[in-house]
Amino acid sequence: MGLVLASGLSVHSGAAVAATLFPYAGIWSVVAIRLTVGALLLLAVCRPALRGRSRADWAVIGAFGLALTAMNTVFYEAIERIPLGPAVTIEVLGPLTLSVIAARRRSAWLWAGLAVAGVLLLGRGGFDRLNWLGVVLALAAGVCWASYIVLSSRAGASFPKADGLALAMGVAAVLSLPLGIAGAGPGLLEPRVLVLGCAVAVLSSVLPYSLELIALRRLPTATFAVLMSLGPAIAAGAGWAILDQALNATELAAIVLVVAASIGAVQTAPAPRPAAKEPVLVGE
Repeated sequence: MGLVLASGLSVHSGAAVAATLFPYAGIWSVVAIRLTVGALLLLAVCRPALRGRSRADWAVIGAFGLALTAMNTVFYEAIERIPLGPAVTIEVLGPLTLSVIAARRRSAWLWAGLAVAGVLLLGRGGFDRLNWLGVVLALAAGVCWASYIVLSSRAGASFPKADGLALAMGVAAVLSLPLGIAGAGPGLLEPRVLVLGCAVAVLSSVLPYSLELIALRRLPTATFAVLMSLGPAIAAGAGWAILDQALNATELAAIVLVVAASIGAVQTAPAPRPAAKEPVLVGE
């Protein structure tokens, strides 16, 4: 359980550190650094085989890489405009909706309603101060996250271990590099920016994946999923500690409601198939 919580702390701390780099390097450049460094590390560790794959397998990897690029870019655009905690709270509606649909049970919609109530309560805390464009971008990141989960499952069924993720990260790096170079800020080549960019890649991709992989060998999948549902609360803590983003009582209550809805949706979801025991990384 400690490994899963450490993974969540790593992911959201990485997002907070990334937000500090936006004024110096630009969002697209930070995305490119994260995905490129993450891809190089994962490819070096996994060394996936390239031969013997069908066109369908490569189509999944291509779509998976595109989803990774879109998810990271849109989410970073969102957290430039709204605090990290509310952004993750809104983003988590994507995978939560996917869980509710997959459950195919009427009771699952109760949890969806609780999540909507949480987001509406978050709005009472001040959607006007959150920035509407940031809210829309966080919702779009949630859609990308849901797509990422579906494609991650398909890649996990066709490729052993983390090979599918490593290859998809490689595709994402190739897709993001032109945008990163085009949108490079004046401080992109500063040592501090490059070092922190590499830290973001490790914190947001490599380290959490490793921690989750070890944790899944010791934890039931349902317990793992419940702990992952604490993401919005952990993100709020990371935003407060690293970015000095304080939240009011109403916003904190909204985050608690969405976390409760996520945990309830996990408990309602059908048991996963044995072959699908592949960790799903947090989108940001």
